[in-house]
Amino acid sequence: MKFLVLIYRNAASQAVWESLADDEKRQGLKAYEALDRDLAESGELVTSASLAPPETGKRVLVSDGQVVAGDGPFAEVKEQLAGFYVLDCASLERAVEWAARIPEAGLGLVEVRPTQDLSVFLP
Repeated sequence: MKFLVLIYRNAASQAVWESLADDEKRQGLKAYEALDRDLAESGELVTSASLAPPETGKRVLVSDGQVVAGDGPFAEVKEQLAGFYVLDCASLERAVEWAARIPEAGLGLVEVRPTQDLSVFLP
């Protein structure tokens, strides 16, 4: 079963990151390297990525057949999506075990959601 693990950042987690010295940031990123390595070795990693800040992307809307790609307005929320993992695990509990190793989990900023199989709706 596949799971999407969403990693969020908020003002508090961003402040912690910005307060770290460069060597501390490198050390923090090693936790991700170890997690990625362990997930790959287990065969449960499908993919993962860190995301650029929301303001670097585009919002896309199709209205009356016209594509409109704009810079915002962006949602006014306390947390922004910072990265993700797609895992292929035997259970939700197993996906939660992996998610608990993500450094942001200590700040309450990680969500695990199962994907849905929509193939039942296809001919």
